[in-house]
Amino acid sequence: MKFDDVLEHLGEFGLYQKRLYLLVCIPGVANGLFVMVTVFMLAIPEHRCAVPSLSNDTYAMQGSWHEDLINQSIPSSKDGWSKCTIYNYTEDGNKTEVKCNKWVYDKSQYDNTFMSQLNLVCGKEIFRSHTNLAMFAGKLVGALGLGMVSDLIGRKKALMISLVIKMVSGVGSAFATDVVTFLVFRFLSGLGAITCFLTAYVIGMELVGPSKRKYAGNIIMLAWVTGLFILGLLAYFIRDWKNLTLVITFPSVLFLSYWLLLPESPRWLLSKGRYKEAEEIIRKAAKVNQVDLPENLFDKSSLETTVDAKISQMFTTPRLVAMSLIVFFNWFVASVTYYGLTLNVTNLSGDVYLNFTIGNIAETIAYILCIILLDRLGRKVLHCSVMLIGGLACLSTMFPVIYGDDFHQWITIALSMMGKLAISAAYATIYIFTAELFPTVLRNTALGSSSTCSQIGGMISPYIADLGILIGGDLKTALPLIVFGTVCVTAGLLSLILPETLNQKLPENIEDTKSLKR
Repeated sequence: MKFDDVLEHLGEFGLYQKRLYLLVCIPGVANGLFVMVTVFMLAIPEHRCAVPSLSNDTYAMQGSWHEDLINQSIPSSKDGWSKCTIYNYTEDGNKTEVKCNKWVYDKSQYDNTFMSQLNLVCGKEIFRSHTNLAMFAGKLVGALGLGMVSDLIGRKKALMISLVIKMVSGVGSAFATDVVTFLVFRFLSGLGAITCFLTAYVIGMELVGPSKRKYAGNIIMLAWVTGLFILGLLAYFIRDWKNLTLVITFPSVLFLSYWLLLPESPRWLLSKGRYKEAEEIIRKAAKVNQVDLPENLFDKSSLETTVDAKISQMFTTPRLVAMSLIVFFNWFVASVTYYGLTLNVTNLSGDVYLNFTIGNIAETIAYILCIILLDRLGRKVLHCSVMLIGGLACLSTMFPVIYGDDFHQWITIALSMMGKLAISAAYATIYIFTAELFPTVLRNTALGSSSTCSQIGGMISPYIADLGILIGGDLKTALPLIVFGTVCVTAGLLSLILPETLNQKLPENIEDTKSLKR
């Protein structure tokens, strides 16, 4: 009997699978905290040069005498006092501007961040992008190596290893005192986070029947965004980056109990010829689900074998070439825009905690809409629509920036959040769309290659999110959003070339893929 036939007897999403899936969703919640803590950890608070003659200088005004002293010591501009230069008075009373080497920071939103602790300002802001790059590079390495490691040692052991990596990297990050050490631990954080998330996802999905995987996939995305809500709440009350990092790392210790709670994946056990162990897990599930199973479940002749094709086979026909490149580009754009908009929240005006929470609400709405609309509108129409809506929303931010004033900053924030909602929906849609576009012999290869493009997009996103800080000028708030909007509109229009997969059988070979209708 094939494994999917066993699932039909067992129930595609019975009580046992629901319990198991709930367990694997909890690390998804923790991963939301662990990955996106960088938003608060690497925030750059408002700051200015410190007054050289004042040992207890603060960013907050201490009185009129303090303001007079600042005016005498620090140059001013339309944006406030200088962040990088102070006055140097000569013996004859003349003054020149020189670079400062000490700063004071606004404590209204953050007590301390990694950037303010190491004074990574005045030309050193690029280190924030480098640090985020290191984390996404770790995610890329983890995504590439995950299949090999989990196929070699099993899903359960791979999950335990990832939890240990998360613990070590989280504690190491909190106690890092220099940029290089911090970069190394952020790389390991990305490596542990993606491995933990994907391994838990695979364990859950491999026991869920085909017709229920759409719901299961979106549920784990909702677990991720639940973690973001919790992160916003924790960051609001814990405003020191070290303490916040240690708090969000602690759940990894509790998840070590999963060694006792989670079973190994029966599919993996079967692939290794360990039929008895797989059958024990399946029969335990049947007992919980209160169903009866045949006496003989598995034998070598009935078990299917999956042979993955080489990536080169994705480029054997013009149609496959076009489809592959468009899908890869959409994964890249979805990732670069999603993470870019999330990281960009600290560059928007207003309260960062409120903006972050509004973004999470938008993301939650997106996943719920996907569950409702995927089978109504179709994969192609929904994906193209949300890409175009998100892109146009981001592009529209140039108008309140160019033609508006401070009163109109709320329009920029609202358009950014609309972009976040749309791109979250696109991210959720592209996964199932990809799985249904490519034939069985190429499906795993296609998803793996798409994930690689996604991680590359994540690596680039911090630099786009920080374009405004690095370049400056009147468009510094809208510039990252304009870039995100441009690539989203381009990806959305290209997706019109792809065929629709709604209510069509999954393609088994390349000829089936060719027969898919646009």
